[in-house]
Order: sequence, then structure tokens, then C-alpha cells
Amino acid sequence: MLRRLALTAVVSLAALATAVPASTASGPVSSGPVPSAVPTTGPFAAARPSLGPLPLPVPPLPGFLDGGEGKATGEADEVLTRLTVSVENTGVAGADGTFELECGPTGGSHPQGQAACDRLAEAGATRAGRQELFRPTPEGTMCTMIHGGDASARIVGTWEGRAVDTTASRRDGCEIARWNSLVPVLPDVR
Repeated sequence: MLRRLALTAVVSLAALATAVPASTASGPVSSGPVPSAVPTTGPFAAARPSLGPLPLPVPPLPGFLDGGEGKATGEADEVLTRLTVSVENTGVAGADGTFELECGPTGGSHPQGQAACDRLAEAGATRAGRQELFRPTPEGTMCTMIHGGDASARIVGTWEGRAVDTTASRRDGCEIARWNSLVPVLPDVR
């Protein structure tokens, strides 16, 4: 809602900035009477506004209006996602270790870099995904007592410009579901 309101205000200012100077730049040049919204009689006749161009150009859209990129036009592209993923005790060959993951463009030593970046982008496309992806299971949550193995992981870095420092394990049903929501950032150990 706020995004739509702000975008409407910016577009209105831009339209006003381009329309007003064109209609007042040359002054009243006409061959006959032209209807006007400016009062010619009455108490408001003396209060004629001095129309002209806006004093400042319209600024670039803020991050929440430009699709969430957080970059103004003309800025250099910058990697907004850079994570270090440390995994141990998975029991899967090649899954244990410390891997670097960069998205936008994809890079680093992560074995499934593009798939992991795609999963992060998918989660980042929804508000719930942005809020829940790296959030730990809340204290006091009722979880099934299913042991999913001794695998554990730590993810540290930035995701879409936000700091991340979280751990994951497979000690109960909630943590297993959380781990699975992070696949392929974390290895699939099912």
C-alpha cells in the first residue's frame, strides 16, 4: 500500500514537472479567449500562482519502489548475497565442508551455486519468505520428536543486503523442516 502511494506521488510529480513548463513557458499566446482554471475575478484573482518548472529534478526511486533492488540508477552492480555455508556430519559424500555462495552474479565454491541462488531468489520474492527463511524456530514451539541425523550447518553473511548468522540441524521435526526449506543452500540429506 505504501509502495503504491509513494509511486503515485513520484509519477504525479514527474508528470507535473513535464507538463507545467510546456504550458507556461511561452506565456499567453493565443488568437482568442482561452478557458482557464485561473480565476480572473473575485477574492482569488490576485493570488495567481507563479507556475514554472519544479526547482529540483525528480530523484531516483528509493529501494522499496524499484523492485527491491536497493540500487539507484547509475550505481554499479553489487553482489547483494554473499554467504558462507559450513556443513558437517551429513553422511553424504562431498556435502560436508565450508562453501562460499555469491548471487547476482552466481559465484563462489558452493557445489549447487545456481540452484541455491534460485532458491534464495524464490524465497526473497515473497514477504513471508524474506521474514522466515533464516529465522530460527521460535522458543516453545511444539515439534515432533523425530531425529533426522547429526547434520549441522551454520550460514553467515548477507542475503539481499541483510545480515545473516544462523545455524540449522536435524534434531527434531521443526529443524528438519527448516533444513529442508533451505535445500539446495544446504545439502539434501533425506
